[in-house]
Amino acid sequence: MLPTKKPVKIGIIGGSGLDNLEIFTNRQEKFVETPYGKPSDALILGKVGDVECVCLARHGRGHTVMPTNINFRANIHALKAEGCTHLLVTTACGSLREQIHPGDIAVIDQFIDRTTKRAQTFYDGAYSSPRGVCHIPMHTPFCEDTRQLIIESLKEIGLRHHVKGTMITIEGPRFSTKSESLMFRSWGADLINMTTVPEVILAKEAGLCYASIAMTTDYDCWRDSGEMVNVESVLKTFKDNAENGRRLLLNVIPKIAQKDWTEIIQAHNDTAKESVMLPPPGTQSQTV
Repeated sequence: MLPTKKPVKIGIIGGSGLDNLEIFTNRQEKFVETPYGKPSDALILGKVGDVECVCLARHGRGHTVMPTNINFRANIHALKAEGCTHLLVTTACGSLREQIHPGDIAVIDQFIDRTTKRAQTFYDGAYSSPRGVCHIPMHTPFCEDTRQLIIESLKEIGLRHHVKGTMITIEGPRFSTKSESLMFRSWGADLINMTTVPEVILAKEAGLCYASIAMTTDYDCWRDSGEMVNVESVLKTFKDNAENGRRLLLNVIPKIAQKDWTEIIQAHNDTAKESVMLPPPGTQSQTV
């Protein structure tokens, strides 16, 4: 007898403009606590078609949590504990390339980390954390199988998109100077935001199938046209494109549910488990 395909559960982390989805049926709120504290907001449970989903507003539904203060570990832990196998996340970002226009969607495949103040691992030696040190590999940060299904959906819907891209994540909450923006371009970055790191790293430690839908809102400030990124322009463009994000999620979620993820999920979990170096038996923790 063939093994039964395990059901998937889709976690959706919504960025600015997509943080309170109305695409769910059987919608209910659930407030939770984790060993790492409270997540950014309530978990919104529901279904898209017959697919179980969980939505979480990354900055809180009132956009009250600045990037540095997001409790990324609590967010990822809560979604994993709720049974999510996949994370589809949306993020507003600036473009560092002329060919990536405001309103475009990029299915990013790499990142550059310029954050300085954020916990990037569950294995930090604290009392509530798992034992050991996790040296998670980041050669392929995002789940390639999930990325390809998103790209397939973008093609079906006919949305302007880019099948790869390198996201540079800055600490924020300020935007870049022009000199920084030009430097990031010279490094090979295509897009810029404030939240991909450490979210993607923690999702990989948790063995989740994580993919990011980067929704471009502006050209940052590197161009000589005189325009520059500001909150008003970002929010206007993201609001205009929020419907495209909802259309994409409605198209790709059933695709994910139809696929047999048994081996892929096992591979992600094996990678996470094999990346942990445990102390020798009998070793006493130095954490007080």
